[in-house]
Amino acid sequence: MFYDTAKIYVKGGDGGNGCVAFLREKYVPDGGPAGGDGGRGGSVILRVDPGLRTLVDFRYQRHYRAERGQHGMGKNMHGRNGRDLILRVPPGTVVRDAETGEVIADLVHPGQEVVVARGGRGGRGNARFATPTNKAPRMAEKGEPGEERWLELELKLLADVGLVGFPNVGKSTIISRVSAARPKIADYPFTTLVPNLGVVRLDEGRSFVMADIPGLIEGAHAGAGLGHRFLRHTERTRLLVHVLDVSGSEGRDPLRDFEVVNRELVLYDPGLASRPMIVAANKMDLPGAMENLARLREALGGKYEIFPVSALTGEGLPALVYRIGDLLDRLPAPQAPPAAPRRAVGIEEGAPFSIFREGGVFVVRGREVERLVAMTDLDNEEAVRRMQRILERLGLEEALREAGVKEGDTVRIGKFEFTYLE
Repeated sequence: MFYDTAKIYVKGGDGGNGCVAFLREKYVPDGGPAGGDGGRGGSVILRVDPGLRTLVDFRYQRHYRAERGQHGMGKNMHGRNGRDLILRVPPGTVVRDAETGEVIADLVHPGQEVVVARGGRGGRGNARFATPTNKAPRMAEKGEPGEERWLELELKLLADVGLVGFPNVGKSTIISRVSAARPKIADYPFTTLVPNLGVVRLDEGRSFVMADIPGLIEGAHAGAGLGHRFLRHTERTRLLVHVLDVSGSEGRDPLRDFEVVNRELVLYDPGLASRPMIVAANKMDLPGAMENLARLREALGGKYEIFPVSALTGEGLPALVYRIGDLLDRLPAPQAPPAAPRRAVGIEEGAPFSIFREGGVFVVRGREVERLVAMTDLDNEEAVRRMQRILERLGLEEALREAGVKEGDTVRIGKFEFTYLE
């Protein structure tokens, strides 16, 4: 089954909690704090596997969580780091943040990787908090929660050549004749429901990848027919081959078909207007083909190369594929768009936190502030006092007062809510 879109949830592993422990051994009755640190949580990583051609695996499982870090232990023993979770995706996968729509990565090269959800760092054990004035701390940090997000995956096939045209013009028959691809072929529109890839090998040892894009119709860019689903697969091709039924056997005019499909391509992506294109005038074995071929050459011959072919008999196909090979030798590979920089939403650049009201609640946003609260053991009085000191040094209390907070108001930081007290 071919799937070219998927929506998945990913979460990095939480860091392991730090340990509160004291060394108690024979001859060392008061050995001091000896709680170890928690291990780092594993990250969720997408890796390109050239053996994959579809996103079907993500249709059966949508939630992915990396392993959490192991908790720290006594005698200063640190917890083990969580294992990374590696998800394999096919070449040509575009990864977007489902909430913001920003492009996180465009994965095209075999073995290319991107971390989409980082694991949280492990909490520090009480041995880390010993100071000359506090030699026996009874607090430790909790592990940092791993990043979590929803992702949208979109596959854009990596092909050198794309066959485009109306349904039932012979695209599938052409790719079946020039490559080892075996698509479904039948004499009715929309026989092809998924893109097909085929490798075309030339005598000189050269080869290229050809994609049969399912038939486009008028209005495809807006969702009509199957075009809305599969137009994306034309974006990475270096050359387009416009296949026309030059015989008019379906009762359509090949010249109008050419104009309609080209207009749909440009409406979908204006950049396709400058994509090199040649024309394959197919079904030359049928009556009326010679007359329409003459009309095509008169109307388009000055701008496009036209190759009369018959996918049924194989006539003209060698000249077509060799010309494609020559053109590809001169055409550069399309550049993948750079990944958009990641940025926290709603937080001013450079500011440690921001405050806004949501109903009657004061919401504090800021990576460092939220991480501090999440890693604090709120049941430990010593840990809470430390958190309050740090928040005061960051200027949070003063900022809340300037924002209009009053005694008894609710303040939310991350997933935790507090009652404000002077």
